[in-house]
Amino acid sequence: MRRFKSIASSYLTLRRNHHQHDLQNVGSMASRLRTRSVIRFRGPDTIKFLQGLLTNDVRRFGETPGEKGSNLPTPNQPVRTVPPMYAALLTPQGRFLYDLFLYRPARPEEKLDKTGSGPGADDGELELLADMDAQVLDEVVQTFKRYRLRAKVDIENVAQDFSCWQRYSGNFSHKSSKAEEPDAASVGWGAGVDKSAMSASQGNEKGWQWFKDPRLDSLGYRGIFPSSSEPPLVEADKETDEKNYFLRRLEKGVAEGSTEIPKGEAIPLEYNLEGLNAISFDKGCYVGQELIARTHHRGVIRKRLLPLKFLDDEGKEVEQKVAPGSEILHAASGKKIGTVTTTLGCQGLGLLRLEEALKKSGLLTILGQEDLKVEAVKPDWWPPEWFQELKWHSAVA
Repeated sequence: MRRFKSIASSYLTLRRNHHQHDLQNVGSMASRLRTRSVIRFRGPDTIKFLQGLLTNDVRRFGETPGEKGSNLPTPNQPVRTVPPMYAALLTPQGRFLYDLFLYRPARPEEKLDKTGSGPGADDGELELLADMDAQVLDEVVQTFKRYRLRAKVDIENVAQDFSCWQRYSGNFSHKSSKAEEPDAASVGWGAGVDKSAMSASQGNEKGWQWFKDPRLDSLGYRGIFPSSSEPPLVEADKETDEKNYFLRRLEKGVAEGSTEIPKGEAIPLEYNLEGLNAISFDKGCYVGQELIARTHHRGVIRKRLLPLKFLDDEGKEVEQKVAPGSEILHAASGKKIGTVTTTLGCQGLGLLRLEEALKKSGLLTILGQEDLKVEAVKPDWWPPEWFQELKWHSAVA
């Protein structure tokens, strides 16, 4: 295996602000996500099966994909593509179990044949690949198989065959643009063709593409690629440790996987899955749908996951001082307002009561570590209606 070369110095040996400054000057980076693995769904009942289980509207994968013009005809270049989807599987009580990214590889009739003169033949079989939390992969496969009953769908662990990757820039801005990633959307099965990557897509029964992350544009691009080869546009000096992607998610307040989003406990709307495009409110019934719909239409979300920064008395960032599970206090009242869920260096994520957490005059500390200060940051991608609802309910109370 080719040795990883880190663009930035080790996170744990640098202060976070210096590290972030380094990241903002390196341009594009790519990380192999070893915390994620891949399973495959295949068979005529695939969409119907997943539609009744997942929080998002999987029927989109059965529709004719939008037109995507290609600049240069190749055997593996489809004329149409379907973007990936982010979704979750819940308990019957509406609590989070697993998150997944679904990808639909282009079918033969959507690609040019080997002569490059026309579409291939329809083999009639639908296939979806799912990017899952690697720590619970076997458990996920068994869970889906328990739900399968008589549905005609095969569920396979294909972790040895495929790898999950994230490509992103050092610019921690709200929006991503093609100017920032000029080539990432034009490789393999994309809207255009990167000639330098053509050899990787030609002569192969499948082409592979970087897609915009379905949660937030600012998270960059994501994709599933064969483990036997490097993804296109991943040069030796652009491959970096997965912790840099983890840092980017912390900056944006985005949790991922069944450890950061507690399995069997987390309420999906409190972990902002609605704002991350993981939930459809008009798709119909699915496992756990009743609680999600009732909370969305009748209630207000008083607690949400927020990015955190840990500071000393002088306002300087401190690293490796706070552990997940630590309780956060509102210093003025001594009231517990939330819990730290995830940490890396001087940053983290926490599930906090918004009314206290976002007060400008509110000082937050860690229970038992009152010398440490906690700064809760409002993510720039949050929709304004979340705050309008909170203000209205606070005024009524």
